[in-house]
Amino acid sequence: MKRFEWANPTSVAEAIDLLRSAPPFEDPDEAARPIAGGQDLLTTMKEYIQRPSRLVNLKNIRGLNRIEGDGRKGLRIGALVTLSQIEEHPEIKRHFPGLAEAAHSIASPQIRNLGTVGGNLCQRPRCWYYRLEEAVCLKKGGTQCFAASGENKYNAILGGGPSYIVHPSDLAPMLVALGASVTIAGPDGNRTVPLEKFFTLPSEGSIRRENILRHDEIITEIEVPASRFAARSTYLKFKERASFDFALASVAAALELSEDRTVRQARLVLGGVAPTPWRVPKAESFLTGKPITAENVAEAAKIALEGARPLAHNAYKIPLTQALIRRALHRLAEMNA
Repeated sequence: MKRFEWANPTSVAEAIDLLRSAPPFEDPDEAARPIAGGQDLLTTMKEYIQRPSRLVNLKNIRGLNRIEGDGRKGLRIGALVTLSQIEEHPEIKRHFPGLAEAAHSIASPQIRNLGTVGGNLCQRPRCWYYRLEEAVCLKKGGTQCFAASGENKYNAILGGGPSYIVHPSDLAPMLVALGASVTIAGPDGNRTVPLEKFFTLPSEGSIRRENILRHDEIITEIEVPASRFAARSTYLKFKERASFDFALASVAAALELSEDRTVRQARLVLGGVAPTPWRVPKAESFLTGKPITAENVAEAAKIALEGARPLAHNAYKIPLTQALIRRALHRLAEMNA
């Protein structure tokens, strides 16, 4: 691990100033970084993937660890709220069950006790070439994505190229499905953007990052609006290990059903298969106005994976993801919301 400074701001403004005033850098992986739970950042630092000159500790800033609201008003979730808080919060479990399920699916109880919402959304890729210190891939300033023609069992089948990472967050697909937005604080003040617009594909902007955050900005809050479909939401995840692991594929789904059980609104967002949480509006549109039958569910799952371009070793993700979509939709149809 490279030597670094440690700073303890007590306000968001002070944290931003500390990020801005850090020593200049040529490589973006050397920029100052905010730290909260540190579950991912410290790992990348130990492997010399990220080499920040300064760490800005956010845990002394008051107000960023609160959950406010309910199913009627919507939620305001501070960036320092832990995954365990999300998982165990009674209002979330009742009115936003898919979000509680997504939090529960992450890692182990010990990690969920430390890991934060903001950190989970800003995780770096888990691709083993990116995580290997000696492999200077595209994401680290190199000239090629080694996964494109190498060992790519875990890589993207949708939205990939020129890098084929998948986004590792479990909260992100569910929050996108729920229509969440994120508030970002920076030198020019606050800005709020739909979470769906927060993440960037490798073909968009800088290939060295996965979202729109600048080095002198931090997430302060996530807002989840009240909606007619939030209470009928679920998150299904398939992982290689039964204990704790990242998703090979996942599905965040939410439905609003009419009195005659036809779909008024549908939200489907895929995880583990693309460099961003991958919303499938064509499949959502197909379901709208139709009952949840085996035939309609199967067709929606097929539509959701249209355009998938698997690499040499990950074509299995297509039928796997389709099966998760079918299970999620049938689960929602049976749910009392």
